[in-house]
Amino acid sequence: MRTVKIGNKPVGKGHPCFVIAEIGINHNGSMKIVKQLIDMAVEAGADAVKFQKRTIDVVYTAEELAKPRENPFGLTNGDLKRGLEFGFKNYKAIDSYCRKKGILWFASCWDEESVDFIDQFSPVCYKIGSPSLTDKNLLCHTRSKGRPILLSTGMNTLEQIRRAVKILGRDNLILLHCVSTYPTPDNELNLQVIKTLQKEFHDIPIGYSSHGYGTTMGVCAAALGACVIERHVTLDVSMWGSDQSASLEPWKFKLMIGNIRRLEKAMGNGEKRILDSEIPILKKLKRKIDF
Repeated sequence: MRTVKIGNKPVGKGHPCFVIAEIGINHNGSMKIVKQLIDMAVEAGADAVKFQKRTIDVVYTAEELAKPRENPFGLTNGDLKRGLEFGFKNYKAIDSYCRKKGILWFASCWDEESVDFIDQFSPVCYKIGSPSLTDKNLLCHTRSKGRPILLSTGMNTLEQIRRAVKILGRDNLILLHCVSTYPTPDNELNLQVIKTLQKEFHDIPIGYSSHGYGTTMGVCAAALGACVIERHVTLDVSMWGSDQSASLEPWKFKLMIGNIRRLEKAMGNGEKRILDSEIPILKKLKRKIDF
């Protein structure tokens, strides 16, 4: 399996699981909340935080933006989308704050202009979200930046994933199993797809982007060999916002990472041998050693 380096951290088999705090749009347009979520991610031991970047008038049609939707920023869907979108000044502050706190950051870009925008900050990698997996021009444009790519695979077939991998190439690529329902019920998580992707793309690191409930399934995914775990995070699941209910609050996110690190220690190397710590017990409890 290839190893992909994100910032100064190697990702792949034999390396610690790379944990991403998906801030996304859970900041609700507030830089104060952004900094609180970054602080939370640092405190929990995450490796990176991730945002979402869109060029509103490119990603959405005029009809979609005009739809009535009461929200904190106005009365239409367009008011909401524009209110949640950060510009250069915001991302400059995000870049500066993450550097200060010693945590990596990047973004999922939904259009080519957004890729160019984020590239100004020399991100450690790019995320291509599940809805964009079949956008050939976006795949090619993102790959042209020469940075590692994490590709999420929700609501796509295995054949579509194969085609995306062919376009992107296998170097500096990580695939993330994902189910694109928010939140995802346990019976739809289908964690065995992690194994399916590992078998199909044996030379590409496979991770997991979760929208499920609680902390358990992130740890289970790591046990199945996922080398990246991405989870949405929030200060409070009762906050306003479409993604809050599929997110982990600070103590739960910290608990999940702690249990992943425990799992990594517990997995060992698979070699069956008598441990030094077992020898005194062996001498005490074994009555005979005939072979």
